[in-house]
Amino acid sequence: MRTSIIKHIENPSQFKQQILTWSQQFREVVFMDSNDYPQRYSSYDCILVADAFTSVKTDYPNAFEDLKQYQQVTKDWLFGYLSYDLKNDVELLRSNNFDGLDFPDLFFFQPKKVFLLKGNQLEIQYLNMCDDEVETDFEEILNQLSEVSFPCIEMEIKQRISKENYLKKVSKILEHIHRGDIYEANFCMEFFIENAAIKPLEKFLKLNEISKSPLSVYFKNNSQFLLSASPERYLKKEGELIISQPIKGTAKRFQDPMEDEKSKNQLALDPKERSENIMVSDLVRNDLSRTAQKGSVKVEELCRIYSFEQVHQMISTITSKLDAQYTGVDVIKTTFPMGSMTGTPKVSVLKIIEELEETKRGLYSGAVGYFAPDGDFDFNVVIRSILYNQEKKYASFSVGSAITSQSVPEKEYEECLLKAKAMREVLS
Repeated sequence: MRTSIIKHIENPSQFKQQILTWSQQFREVVFMDSNDYPQRYSSYDCILVADAFTSVKTDYPNAFEDLKQYQQVTKDWLFGYLSYDLKNDVELLRSNNFDGLDFPDLFFFQPKKVFLLKGNQLEIQYLNMCDDEVETDFEEILNQLSEVSFPCIEMEIKQRISKENYLKKVSKILEHIHRGDIYEANFCMEFFIENAAIKPLEKFLKLNEISKSPLSVYFKNNSQFLLSASPERYLKKEGELIISQPIKGTAKRFQDPMEDEKSKNQLALDPKERSENIMVSDLVRNDLSRTAQKGSVKVEELCRIYSFEQVHQMISTITSKLDAQYTGVDVIKTTFPMGSMTGTPKVSVLKIIEELEETKRGLYSGAVGYFAPDGDFDFNVVIRSILYNQEKKYASFSVGSAITSQSVPEKEYEECLLKAKAMREVLS
């Protein structure tokens, strides 16, 4: 059981930095920030949770079943992640590529301390075992200094796949497409830093300031960190309603308003980008239909352009109504990994990209999010993100693009560099 207390927050923007700074004393922390981005399916402006009471950590065999049992037993707030390599729990697949990060495939925890911010109203929910700490903690948070400096430390960012090799690999994917083996594949490559000594909180604040994404996450599990500026929602459950918002289609932003508007309009009309998005939306529709009430799958928005700090994105919104015989975890398992980070047909694509990529994706292109006590949930797609293993001194970020029959390898490479821009700027 939890004790719930409501507080009024004068300056929500300042409070976010204060509470994030305060939380660093704990071993487990999740901070989610919508950055005040106008979005229809947003429950809170900001969430921070800290200090695990219970947790589940596992690799892929039976991972979804373990998560389902954990969620049904606790019936409480659970925060954590699903790594991309849980594909091996869904299909007969393997992940044998290099892994410099060494994160578990799945990790969720039940936090002792939960803070939910909406507008100027803060709801604090503490487990009864520690509810006597609420007022002391709140005072500590308000007394935190929120100023953070960004010292410049030169670190060499290396590229796992060279440009020449990237172009060859994309050409191989195009051969598979022209043969009819697949229609679309999301192909990714890694940038990494060895002997990395970074301050995760500072890097997250800088990345979040540059990107201001609606599904940003700071995640800490002891010495493992995710600093995410994701603009993409994987799945959200509100009662029986299931929402997925795949992104496919990216265009550069410009300071000149006329150039910027031109870039946005070109993206909206680009036949290659539209076909990418429609294919993935069709895949998501098919995935959602497996747990949906008959006839309830709907495309609410198709190929709508949303603008973010760094890029314009083409996003579709697909919804369904959950059939009563299925659980929330069933929906996640039957749609995982998400269509926007895989391709069509999904299983064939998963095998091909596993052969051609040179890094185990791990948490990149997985999902981070939460389950509420009533079983509702919300998860992002882990893109535009920095991963860091403090113990191994290894930092990494990956980027990818969708390869279709209309793809030009050089242009796909340029799109990857555009997506890498913010992470590179933060780490350079």
